[in-house]
Amino acid sequence: QVQLVESGGGLVQAGGSHTLSCAASGIMFRWDIMGWYRQAPGKQRELVATLTRDGRTNYDNSVKGRFTIARDTQTTVDLHMNSLKLEDTAVYYCYGVKAGGAEYWGKGTLVTVSS
Repeated sequence: QVQLVESGGGLVQAGGSHTLSCAASGIMFRWDIMGWYRQAPGKQRELVATLTRDGRTNYDNSVKGRFTIARDTQTTVDLHMNSLKLEDTAVYYCYGVKAGGAEYWGKGTLVTVSS
């Protein structure tokens, strides 16, 4: 069974930097897309950033220039977050699409940005 497991959530200060990591466990196979979504309190889940197997990235406008998504290995992806703002507080979910189109989600990790 494939699982996506996030790590790195926690309390960070506004203006600071932080990195989230996502690792796929279970059956190892190639991911066509890996990425991150987030859900702030009282809001819908939204795209943060995605990275395709061929290296194309996509970022939400709210994080462009501040966040960077990077693949560490074939089955891990990091989200490097800089210049964090209070509004970046959210549960961050790892997301993956395997070859064939099946989608997978992690359980989420909470990032709280404090002033």
